[in-house]
Amino acid sequence: MKKYFLLFLVIALCSHDMFLKFDDYFLNADSQATLQLFNGTFDKSDNVIDRDRMLDASMVAHGRRIVIDSSQWYDKETTTFLDFKTGDPGTYVLGVSTAPRNIEMTADKFNDYLEHDGVVDMLLSRKRNNQLDQDVNEKYSKHVKTIFQVGDQLTNDWKTELGYPIEFVPLENPYDLHAGHEMRVKLLLSGEPLANQLVLIGHEVMDKTHTHDGSTHSHEDAEQGHTHEGQLELRTDSNGILNFDITESGVWHLRTIHMTEVEDVELTHESNWATLTFQIGDGHEHDDDSHSHDDAHSHEPEFPTTLFLIISLLVVLGLFLFFKFKK
Repeated sequence: MKKYFLLFLVIALCSHDMFLKFDDYFLNADSQATLQLFNGTFDKSDNVIDRDRMLDASMVAHGRRIVIDSSQWYDKETTTFLDFKTGDPGTYVLGVSTAPRNIEMTADKFNDYLEHDGVVDMLLSRKRNNQLDQDVNEKYSKHVKTIFQVGDQLTNDWKTELGYPIEFVPLENPYDLHAGHEMRVKLLLSGEPLANQLVLIGHEVMDKTHTHDGSTHSHEDAEQGHTHEGQLELRTDSNGILNFDITESGVWHLRTIHMTEVEDVELTHESNWATLTFQIGDGHEHDDDSHSHDDAHSHEPEFPTTLFLIISLLVVLGLFLFFKFKK
């Protein structure tokens, strides 16, 4: 019984998604910030991440990639945290890539994991090839990114490729978008576009009382101000690109698991997990007829203020001289 309980525990821990999260993705320049690394679901972290698992932890801003020292991370209960100070205003990227680990699973446990975590292509392949009764030994690793905005200035770092085995790369700055816009994201596997890959997209609506002043909130407080919507299930096109509508402001997250069978004496499968998180700010919904009639007139040439003042002074001076000499 103890053996099966330990096996179940290992499976539960390994089959969790990993996300980088802020309570607010809009931060002030030159201010303290706290990042959370969740290993579980988007809503709850079930266990911390050992530092020796992090092959890469880095932040990109203003064209520079800075390695995050392992000593900057700390654990609190089941969540891993990172405290850091922001710099100049801009759009930042932060990523974490973990080293591979192996896990052995019985056929039933593996099939349940594929169904639960949305790895439907591998599950269908096992059904077609009569492999549902075969045990597995899987090698897996996780590669996660978040994009956040510091201050008001938008920069081009959002499109930085970190070179992870699998990663999402936006094709437009999410902090230049509002509800009603379309978002395009490219998915790369070993630096090449990954076609026909299933991606799950979810979003979290921020409470109207949630501020964007860069102040920090506890995770418990943040959860009280959020509501969760159903996830979209989309596939990348032949160029590895996803297109989806930004229906509301709030936090958006993408996740995918790419799995293949491998020919190895010890392994049967290899999987690479990827997630991306960012926040869409409040703003007017995008509209083809976004300019009102009054806005159109606001672009017409106006009478220069300086010239008006000069003419007014000349008129006053002229009247003064006229009445002076008349007197």
